[in-house]
Amino acid sequence: MLEVIPVETTQQTYLRGPLNIHYICDPEMITELLVGPGRRFPKAKFTKDIIGSAVGNGLILSEGDKWRHQRKRYSPLFAARNLPMLSQHFAETGMEVADSLAEGHGRVDVTQMAPASTLTNISRVIFSGNEEVTAETIRAGLKNYFEYISEISLFDLMQLPKWLPRRKWLKSKGPVTDMRRLARHVIEEREAQARPVPLDFLDLMIAALKEDHEDIDTTVDNLLTFVVAGHETSANAIAWGVYLLALFPETQSRIRSEIRSVNPDAPLTFEDVQKMPLLKAHIQETLRLYPSAAFFARDASDSVTIKDVSIKKGDALFFPVYSLHRNAVLWEDPDEYRPERFLGKSYPRGQFIPFGDGPRICIGAQYAETEIMILIASVVRKIRFSLTDAPVPRPVLTFTMRPDGPMILEATPV
Repeated sequence: MLEVIPVETTQQTYLRGPLNIHYICDPEMITELLVGPGRRFPKAKFTKDIIGSAVGNGLILSEGDKWRHQRKRYSPLFAARNLPMLSQHFAETGMEVADSLAEGHGRVDVTQMAPASTLTNISRVIFSGNEEVTAETIRAGLKNYFEYISEISLFDLMQLPKWLPRRKWLKSKGPVTDMRRLARHVIEEREAQARPVPLDFLDLMIAALKEDHEDIDTTVDNLLTFVVAGHETSANAIAWGVYLLALFPETQSRIRSEIRSVNPDAPLTFEDVQKMPLLKAHIQETLRLYPSAAFFARDASDSVTIKDVSIKKGDALFFPVYSLHRNAVLWEDPDEYRPERFLGKSYPRGQFIPFGDGPRICIGAQYAETEIMILIASVVRKIRFSLTDAPVPRPVLTFTMRPDGPMILEATPV
């Protein structure tokens, strides 16, 4: 998909595309369309065509009152008060990964390491405590599930008729069916346990449902929505973040010193990572250069004029976040890695949007940032990453922006 986004979007803040397409990289226009008059514009039809079969009518794709009710129901789950409890799971995974790398003494493919880490977290914070379903069964099911939903057809992006054949049609929908069946089973089993105190994210979901009843199919939709949104996006950010640390060893050393000054060897906590401004700036710069959600779109449901640009009802609004974050009009040396640009400096609203903006900003943004920071900090505290002679894969954009192939780094115990 990156190849069909015009390169001019990195040099201009607005570009009128063919037919009824608008490419928007102007922070003021973005804010108006996501926060202001355009905040009610629905997700693009092609987005629903691409991932609808995987996440149903959950929080990502629902609209109107159904979306508002779900957002209200699930927002408390991602509140800061729950992050210390969830961080314990992140820290446990991070220490396991660091210990494994320390014992390995060699090269590691971070495109395998990162998703394995976030899958382990999902297993812990959502699917834990189910004796009938092993963690390995969950990880295998999720792996097949993500491979299926990551297949994107440009025919959908171009909004060509649905009767035109897609390559994805040749694939079985078994991974989606299997994952939905597994999710339903896990929810029903957890409800039967009736834990008095929530111990993970699924407990929090079920506690919310008791207060505001939701049918089981919608609950399954949202469970899978949180899995989809919380796995590969974080995994890609971790992979690119570790790569950048290997590329810039001096910054890696400074970040390691910052981590050790806060917590030299014990499991990292939510409070710990709040005291690591350089690590946070590194994560922000990683998400600027390699935003996991590198592209999203809306369909204009009304006509509106913003900054002398006339948008008509039915027009397609494309937000190429990758181009926005590397736009030469907005950023100094946009293609250079400079985490310091996020230290003690703020930017206009709409210029840095790795999690979107407005009412539909990613509900798990703080959850994701915390997970990424704890996993990277736990590993970098004990492991030094460096480049090898293996080629560095290019970024490709499917469901998320991921490395196109293995990313082989040297992992050495510090």
